[in-house]
Amino acid sequence: MPLHIEPLGDQALLITCHDEPAAWQLANQSRTLAPPWLIDVVAAYASVALYFDPLQIDWSSAAAQVRAWPSSSTALPVGRLWTVPCCYDLGLDTQAVCAHLKLTPRELAEFHQATLFTVYAIGFSPGFPYLGYLPASLQGMPRMAQPRTRVEPGSIGLAGTQSGIYPLPTPGGWHLIGRTPCRIVDVEADDYPLRVGDQVRFAAIDRDAFAAQLGRRLG
Repeated sequence: MPLHIEPLGDQALLITCHDEPAAWQLANQSRTLAPPWLIDVVAAYASVALYFDPLQIDWSSAAAQVRAWPSSSTALPVGRLWTVPCCYDLGLDTQAVCAHLKLTPRELAEFHQATLFTVYAIGFSPGFPYLGYLPASLQGMPRMAQPRTRVEPGSIGLAGTQSGIYPLPTPGGWHLIGRTPCRIVDVEADDYPLRVGDQVRFAAIDRDAFAAQLGRRLG
C-alpha cells in the first residue's frame, strides 16, 4: 500500500512508496487495472505519478480508489537489458574525475563497465536516463560549479551516486567520462527505447569504433 498520496498539480496523484520495487509494482498494477480515468503512469525511484482525467474523477476520489486497491502479488515486469557502447577516450572531464576520486582513467572505465545499472527515472530532457547506482569507488562527484551551455548527445556523465546519458544537445552540469555513438532517443520518430526498470551495461570501444557506429540507433 502506498505510504503517502498527495496532489501533483490539479490532474495527478503523487504516491510515495517504501522503495523502488514497491513503486514499480504499483505502476505495473495501475497499468493492469487501467481505470477509465487513468491517463498516464510515471514511475521514478520510489514514487509514482498517476495522471487522471479531471472530467471523470477528482483528486480525492482517485486517491480513495488507489488506497482501496488490493495488494498486488503480480510479478514485477522484467526490464530489458541494454549494452551501450562507450568511448571513454572522449570523456571531457576524465582527468578531473580521476583526480577527485583518486583513480586512473583505466580504473574509472573498468569500474563503470563492471556496474549493472538500473534506469530509475527518465527526465531532465526527453529520454535522459538516470542510472543507479554507482559503485562506492565512483560515487561523490559533485555537479559542475559552472554547467556547460551545450553537452553533445551521447555524452555519459557522473553525479553523486548516479550515471546518465545525454540524449540531446542540451546544457548540463554532470562530469563527462565518455560518449556513446548511439542515438538513445529519436524525437521525430517518437522512439524512446530506455524505460524505467530497464538495465544498462556499458562496453568500452575505441575512437575508430565510435566513428564507425556514430548515429546508429540503440538496440
